[in-house]
Amino acid sequence: NLRLFGSFYRRTLPIEQLIEDCALATFIDRDSRKLSGGQRQRLLLALALVNDPVLLFLDEPTTGLDPQARRNFWELVHRIKARGKTLLLTTHYMDEAYHLCDMIAIMDHGRIIAQGTPRALLATHFDDVVLQLPETDFPNPSLSPALTVMRARDSVEILTRDVNAAIQELIAHGVSLTRLQIRPRTLEDLFLELTGRELRT
Repeated sequence: NLRLFGSFYRRTLPIEQLIEDCALATFIDRDSRKLSGGQRQRLLLALALVNDPVLLFLDEPTTGLDPQARRNFWELVHRIKARGKTLLLTTHYMDEAYHLCDMIAIMDHGRIIAQGTPRALLATHFDDVVLQLPETDFPNPSLSPALTVMRARDSVEILTRDVNAAIQELIAHGVSLTRLQIRPRTLEDLFLELTGRELRT
């Protein structure tokens, strides 16, 4: 496949370099129809790099891959970026966008509604953190208006600018903190904040 695609171009990268860069050595002689999802994506990436492009488009490249295959693919993308290539990536995985992209554009209904670096976007839109508790540990106390409480699946999320004050208030209401988790805001939070949390058809 690599040699066939290479024959379409005047300028090509050495086959050996593509095999090494995209980690194809363990299955290079295997029938491409029998490759796993992660192996197939690595092969497709190598094919896209055959003519050493300056700009590379990756459209949902890790959809359907298991977590390990996704992480392996991320490593390949980092290698390509390190060689000075420009990549345009589309993805619905917000953690993927955060780890791979230098600049992000969030789109909704075909319009760009926010853009910037991942950290700048989060800093612009959020000045709080999230306290997470299992729903069974949260007996629905009446908390102060300074705390925003949201329910998500089997957990409760409490948004606060003052972690210490929030924890003291939870303790005062008899809430168990044994399984409390504290996390920063994420791009997924931002996406939901900008596009809405309702189900779409």
